[in-house]
Amino acid sequence: MGILSSIRILFKRKFERIKNERVRLGILQAIPFWIASVLAGLVTVLYTKLFALAENGMHAIFNWHNWLIFIQAPLFMLMAWWIVQKFAPYSGGSGIPQVMAATELLEHNRKTKIEKLLSIKVAIFKIISSLFMALGGAAIGREGPTIQISASIFSYVNKLIPKSWPKLTRSNMIITGAAAGLAAAFNTPLGGIVFAVEELSKTHVSFYRTALFSAVIISGLTAQGLLGPYLYLGYPDVSGTSWHILFSVLLVAVIGGLSGSYLCNIILKVIRWKARVFTKKSQHVLFILSCALILSFVTFFISDAVTGSGKDLMLHLLFVNDKQIPWYNFPLRCIGPLTSFTTGAAGGVFAPGLAAGASLGAIIGNWFHFQSADINLLILTGMVAFLTGITRTPFTSAILVLEMTDRHSVIFYLILAGMIAGVASLLVDEHSFYDHLKNDFLYDFERENSEVLKTEDILPSI
Repeated sequence: MGILSSIRILFKRKFERIKNERVRLGILQAIPFWIASVLAGLVTVLYTKLFALAENGMHAIFNWHNWLIFIQAPLFMLMAWWIVQKFAPYSGGSGIPQVMAATELLEHNRKTKIEKLLSIKVAIFKIISSLFMALGGAAIGREGPTIQISASIFSYVNKLIPKSWPKLTRSNMIITGAAAGLAAAFNTPLGGIVFAVEELSKTHVSFYRTALFSAVIISGLTAQGLLGPYLYLGYPDVSGTSWHILFSVLLVAVIGGLSGSYLCNIILKVIRWKARVFTKKSQHVLFILSCALILSFVTFFISDAVTGSGKDLMLHLLFVNDKQIPWYNFPLRCIGPLTSFTTGAAGGVFAPGLAAGASLGAIIGNWFHFQSADINLLILTGMVAFLTGITRTPFTSAILVLEMTDRHSVIFYLILAGMIAGVASLLVDEHSFYDHLKNDFLYDFERENSEVLKTEDILPSI
């Protein structure tokens, strides 16, 4: 009996020691995630305020003398492109494809140098470039850039970890950083987690779920503590919607998924055509000036709805009783990203995509002469559908819109719209916009690296 008791006590002590070691190891591994989360939250808050100032500055100049749009759009958009080309070529565009490319590179070889894709330098110039784009009236969002900025911060913190510290996978840090960035940008923690699982992660989330969840919460709380407990789009009225709205929801979902996917296809074709035909920087300058002048012309002669991220338009549509908008608002919200994203400067398509979907929902709602609450539902489902057409992530899109509005009563419609839009978008292209851009970045990145290696091989023999 004494021997059995001794063995039991020995095993109990060993188990407690192992358990304590695991707890200690878990805490040590989580500390870098927590530090990076706080930093990402602080930078997101600063970026949010600067971006709002830039958009307000653009409208202030336009309202002062609207003809100045023909100067400010070409000037600021050209400066935004030049900053990217001069200082950080991979800081252009949304930022999500760069994060996906970096993750894929690290999964194949953990020692791959990804500083061209994710670094503090890239983050700084991405912020600057996108602010100039916003000042010029470009139809861009800050959410995609925030994802790359946050992932860059997490990647940098990972580099600073001492060798004696418990090892962390850099790709997991980057994925967690991207999720934390989206959560802080939209104040949508669940959306950040679902985005990491649905779009970014190629491995099972259980390997780093604690770090992911805690990082998203800390980053979101940091942003919320400084910006306040806000909802991105407030509390729109969707009460009293009836079952007969279902047909219109399906219609919005199909059109939204198709149009979002078609828009991305056109953007990709323009980007690749430009890269193939315009081989000189002077030609790129002419292209950017042309895009800026198209944007200026539309803004001056038709409507300024083509400019900006579109958040003001979404808020207007959701919180006014008279939701009548011109039919051309929807194509304008597609022209804006087309003329902005193809320049090669920094800026995302999340918010512009949501605004385009909101316009689509409002226009279709007015066609059927629905009441205000019914049109609000179509606006929300249009946002989900159009964003799904871009990202091919129906659950991320539905959760984002759900968290931005706190309208849990319509979650069935949002998820349905996302799923239908996802299927419809497959008719246009089986791959997402970000998948195509990721592959382009990987091709350029590997080609540059192979050229560097060839040069290094030649040098010793010279």
